[in-house]
Amino acid sequence: MMTPRLSVVVPFYNVGAYLGDCLDSIERQTWTDFEAILVDDGSLDDSAVIAKEFCARDSRFRMIQQDNAGLGPARNTGADHAVGEYVAFVDSDDLVTRHGFGMLVRTLDRTGSDFAGGNARRFSNSYGVRPSYLHRQCFTRDRLATHVSETPELVLDRMVWNKVYRRSFWDEFGYRFPAIRYEDYPVTLKAHLDAVTVDTLAAPVYFWRERESGDSITQQRFQLGNLRDRVLSAGLVMDLVSDALPAVRRLVQAHFTQIDLPAVLAAFATVPADEVQQLAEVAHELIDRLDESVLDESVLDEAPRLDRLQYAALRAGDVELLRQLALFRNDGGVGVRAVPRPWGRWLLDYPGLREGAVPEELYQASDDDLTLATNVCEVAWVDGKLSVKGTAEIRHLETKGSSSLRIALVIGRRPYPLQVRRFATTDLRGDESLVGFEVLLDRELLAKCTAGPAHFDVRMTSGRVRRRDVLRGQRAGSPGWPPGAWIDETSWIQPGPGKDDCFAIRRLTDPCRLTSVEQTPDALVLHGRSRFDRPSLFVTRPVAGGEQEVPLEVDGRDFTARLPIRPILEETNPDDPFTQRTTRAFRLRGAEGEEQVLLWTAGDRLVSHAEGGRVVMLTRSTGGYVNLHESPIRTTATAAVVAGNMLVVRGPDWGEVCFSWRRYLAGSDDPVDVPCRRTVSDDGWAAVVGMDALEPADWILFATKPDGSSHAVQCEPFLSSRLPLTISAGLHTLAVRPQAGTLHVEVRSAAGDEELVGVRPVDRVAAG
Repeated sequence: MMTPRLSVVVPFYNVGAYLGDCLDSIERQTWTDFEAILVDDGSLDDSAVIAKEFCARDSRFRMIQQDNAGLGPARNTGADHAVGEYVAFVDSDDLVTRHGFGMLVRTLDRTGSDFAGGNARRFSNSYGVRPSYLHRQCFTRDRLATHVSETPELVLDRMVWNKVYRRSFWDEFGYRFPAIRYEDYPVTLKAHLDAVTVDTLAAPVYFWRERESGDSITQQRFQLGNLRDRVLSAGLVMDLVSDALPAVRRLVQAHFTQIDLPAVLAAFATVPADEVQQLAEVAHELIDRLDESVLDESVLDEAPRLDRLQYAALRAGDVELLRQLALFRNDGGVGVRAVPRPWGRWLLDYPGLREGAVPEELYQASDDDLTLATNVCEVAWVDGKLSVKGTAEIRHLETKGSSSLRIALVIGRRPYPLQVRRFATTDLRGDESLVGFEVLLDRELLAKCTAGPAHFDVRMTSGRVRRRDVLRGQRAGSPGWPPGAWIDETSWIQPGPGKDDCFAIRRLTDPCRLTSVEQTPDALVLHGRSRFDRPSLFVTRPVAGGEQEVPLEVDGRDFTARLPIRPILEETNPDDPFTQRTTRAFRLRGAEGEEQVLLWTAGDRLVSHAEGGRVVMLTRSTGGYVNLHESPIRTTATAAVVAGNMLVVRGPDWGEVCFSWRRYLAGSDDPVDVPCRRTVSDDGWAAVVGMDALEPADWILFATKPDGSSHAVQCEPFLSSRLPLTISAGLHTLAVRPQAGTLHVEVRSAAGDEELVGVRPVDRVAAG
């Protein structure tokens, strides 16, 4: 047997619920020249049985068993047995993208770097797939043969598992994982410092599980033993950078000040009374390791005020104030008010906090505290006009009727003032105040827009305080999936995100577009129009790369394309290891080489074909372009309506399931389910629940198959573009909205009788 080029080390301990999916994602890799070393770290459940099944059916998998020693030592055991030219590490509850190892190994073959890393995604059954916060800075773009000295943000790259290391490099420096939790960072950062060059890829190569219960190592942050290991790991890292470049040392210390220190201090909200002193000692150990210059100067000044208050309370030894501040943070940190003082000063009043040892100047509000906060809450077309609803307020100030709000659409550099309708809704403090607004943009104004994005200029005055900013902060639902529309025969208006998270408007003139779709038993027939003469149509794989030309029938600039369904279903090559979904996009190319992505203008419903447990769906992207998704069948919602006191969700009937709205108990994977009444008609299924059965919480709609397996119901893009659906029902307010592709309803205590953003009478159909 030839020596494999890549060794993949997978330690596991009591992860029977997740291990099979993890190993399956490795087995499916397009890079097939690997060995998988499965290290059983003394599991007490059926994890070893699952591992042995993979070893029996695939000779690339082999298992090593040892007494329980922890994740770090188990990784070391696996590395000791690895024989490949390259080595990688995978946590046993996570997933690797099908093309992940191949992209990393080929990059290293090309550059000769010491290791390569790729982007990551977070995922869970309840909340779907979304970007990983910890990786968004380090892996924003491809960087080949770089180094931490020229790309300092790489010092924030904490995890070992989204990488492939050259084995000669690994052995040269003798890397060993410490026998603690948070064992990644000391090894990962040392490798960055030791390397000659490294490669970073923006494409996601790794899916990082977020368990519903929060019981993975990185989600046990409020346990004292976990915090001790976190601080110990931080100390090991700070030892590594003690002689590093000043910019590197400062970034690492700033990172601990802004991420790890608040996590430790947040534990004061839940620590038992007999462990308070031990927690205080752990917190002091961390801040004693951080340079005083870092904590006292710009880094701490740039930290959120609540972090600075907690730090000051810790330095003063005021444990009770630390507890109150931590509880305040856990409750959402709402309710802070700016109270005027003489000479134009403001003090921030934190509800429920007693006077403590923290100096009063830390409560003094600066201009950075009293900033303009905006959100886009709902985007819709009303009688041919574009309606944008949102909120605008100056943080910590009560928004009264005497305040003023001006909004203008800026096209090029010219502002066009808009008429603003204001209304009361829930503000950042959780109170009812005049923060809601709606602006309507008519066709005449929209016709002035160009392909260059137009943005909204927002100006607000409250008393003597004046603030100005662009409209930004899109909430879930239609702001993230904004509907476009024609304003004349050739001008399409597409709202959506612009630069720096601002909300923007674009006018697309005579775009390449899909105009209608026919469905035959064995094909999808696409009709559209090109802006090019003699167009060609290409189907592309944005994640995996590559393209395939689709034959066209062309009549002038009008075209027809036939997509056979069978080849799409048979090509099981998913981009997403969690949903097992493959996404394809469409490009039209002219005879002179000009290109455009195909825009969706074919109505407001998806087209789907289900067969053999898999489904093909033709729908739109967040930007309004045509996407083709292929995946295993996952129940999908296409409409949400209200009928009397009942909430009704509908979708295509692709198989026998029962429905329930589900929430999870705190700190547990145990769900609380409220069953739905299921009906089936020619239009599909309907899941019906009484709104009074849903108590205040965040609920997720789940579908359960006859075999007992369940999954969160997907929220189809066109439904997302019609949400949120907000209903005032008795003492509660319900908001139906998408969250990372799944359907949720947030139930809150009613805020009052004033109009709420997106509220519709309960006897009207709101979406669908």
